[in-house]
Amino acid sequence: MKRVLILLALASILFAGCVKPINLIMETDIGNDVDDAIAMDLLYKYVDAGKINLLATCINKEGTAPGEFVDILNTWYGHPDIPIGIIHEGADCETDAINYAQAVVELKDKDGKPVFKRTLKDHSNLPEAHILYRKLLSKAADHSVVIASVGFSTNLSRLLESPADEYSKLTGKELVAKKVKLLVTMAGNFVDQKHHEYNVVKDIPAAKAVFGEWPTPVVTSPFELGIQVMYPATSIENDFGWAGLHPMVEAYKAYQKMPYDRPTWDPTAVLFAVEGEKWFTVSEPGFIKVTDEGSTFFTPDEKGTRRYLTVSPEQAEAIKAHFVKVVTSKPANIITKK
Repeated sequence: MKRVLILLALASILFAGCVKPINLIMETDIGNDVDDAIAMDLLYKYVDAGKINLLATCINKEGTAPGEFVDILNTWYGHPDIPIGIIHEGADCETDAINYAQAVVELKDKDGKPVFKRTLKDHSNLPEAHILYRKLLSKAADHSVVIASVGFSTNLSRLLESPADEYSKLTGKELVAKKVKLLVTMAGNFVDQKHHEYNVVKDIPAAKAVFGEWPTPVVTSPFELGIQVMYPATSIENDFGWAGLHPMVEAYKAYQKMPYDRPTWDPTAVLFAVEGEKWFTVSEPGFIKVTDEGSTFFTPDEKGTRRYLTVSPEQAEAIKAHFVKVVTSKPANIITKK
């Protein structure tokens, strides 16, 4: 019996070592709400832990600042080669909130030099996101890619509509069906349909297309979940003494007057995309419809491929503690030299 237990333990260790990292693409409106920056921190920690291959970060907020800010993050966290995709003629959102990405990009030291190192020299010439998706998906194994979308649906809608090109003979919808395993979104509100959630209402046609036509399973972390898990200002103020200047912390401080706690809408979507159901309660399958006004309705149906997440108070507290533990941990390979 003892020998059997030892063999089982060894098998468990070997199996754990053989678990393949998830191929993940991040889709974000970074610069609008600072929870995107927290979500990015989680992703770099998952890369360090060998849990994901971060294939790219695709941005659906216009301007050069979001791409430059992600370049700063890639560089600072020690992963400077992760590709970045950008958007042209996207949703109008520049005046919706303080652009913390712009604030961090503009930070200078006493000599007037940028505080944070960049890897790229030209942030205006990055590839359009839906084209970068096609390039990456064409190279991926079938049903191997998870997409975490925590912003507008514009890039994903453009991907679905894209024709065959130099990367693949498949249409966008065919390419997604062949290569993508799961889409996890932060979007919608399934408690109060009169509340038109921001990520949906900023590009309603795109949200309609993605929720209605996306050919793989979709799991959504809605508005009402994120507001139950607040990232604490006390952590921002007290838990980063090891870091010196930290781009996520500086973004948090720039976004609103400190101290303030912030809902973790986007980090909860990333958490599910990487770690799955263990932190959440997952709805039965069904369909999600987006109305012309931007409301979201869920209809249960065993034939449906859409689900959404909820949390109990106990689950919310556990997720909060997990976020603080991970986000305040030191990245494996910080690059701070200018």
